[in-house]
Order: sequence, then C-alpha cells, then structure tokens
Amino acid sequence: MPNNDELDLFKEMMADVAPITQDTIETTVKHQVTDAHLARRLAAQTLTNSDPEYLSLDYAKMCQPDDMLEFKRDGVQEGVFRKMRLGKYDIQARLDLHRKTLKQAREEVLHFLRQCHRMDIRTVIIIHGKGERSNPPALMKSYLSTWLEQISEVMCYHSALRQHGGNGALYVMLKKSPEKKLENRERHMSKKG
Repeated sequence: MPNNDELDLFKEMMADVAPITQDTIETTVKHQVTDAHLARRLAAQTLTNSDPEYLSLDYAKMCQPDDMLEFKRDGVQEGVFRKMRLGKYDIQARLDLHRKTLKQAREEVLHFLRQCHRMDIRTVIIIHGKGERSNPPALMKSYLSTWLEQISEVMCYHSALRQHGGNGALYVMLKKSPEKKLENRERHMSKKG
C-alpha cells in the first residue's frame, strides 16, 4: 500500500490532467463468411485433389534411423492413441515406400491416403524403412513424418511394433470420411426419434 506522501505527490502531479472526451464511437464491421469462403477453407483442410506440391521436398524435421516417431492431433483421445500405438487396431491397408524417390513417395502417400479416406479405411501402415544407408540417414522417414503432420486427414501416427516393421514403419490413423460421419449422425438421430 503506498504511503501518504507518495499518494499526495501523485495527486499533485495529476491535478491538471483531464479525461479525454470522445463523442464518436468507431464501429467495426463484422466479417461475413460467405459460401465461397467456407468452400475455400474446406478445400484447404482436405487432401489436395491433384497438387502434392504443398508437401515440401525442400525441408523436413530430420530424425535418426532408430528414432521412435509419434504424433497426435489435439482432440485424439489418449485411449485411442494408446490402442493404435500398441497395434491393437486391424491394419486395413498398407503402403511400402522402399526404393521410391522422395517425389514418388510424396505422390504415392497422397494418393494412398486420399483413396483410404474415400473408402473409410481408418487404420493403415506405411513402411518407409529406417534409412540407415541413405544420405543423410533416415531421409524417407523424416520426410514422411513431416508430410503426415501436414495432412489434415491424419489424426495420429506412431512407429510400428517390431512384427510390423518397428521403427521402419508407421501406424497411421485417419479421420472418418464425411459420408461415414453423416451416416453415424443419421443413425444417432433415428435412435433418438
């Protein structure tokens, strides 16, 4: 608590200060979200239809051949992530990237994930190898993990168990397809009614 001398000094210093009067109010126009804006936002959030160029071939967070990789978006339940990490979901599809260039791998990953999402395949495995002999080491592994984090349909991924390729493969879980979400919503609504 300030002492009286400081308070008196403050009042003395502020004696000739007058509040600012304002006779106009600035209004801000609220941004209207148009259908076109929503369509562009949705397009940006989904796998690019034909342009894999948004997945960079120039930069990746580099990792080591024996690194265990994991990624989980906000909202993914811990139990779901743990079950995937432990290999308890059936692997519904697989993609092997051995002997592929980065450009080929990028296109195949996009095509594979787009097709899986369309077919409502949720749990897949992507085999990338450890990259112990690549220069720099773990090149494909590093790029794949970076790409998967950029693809909005990917909910989470984790290095596979030894019997599925270990640190040379990733379990990947995809979001439900829009059709499956609608089907589930309709089923839920019919149970209520």
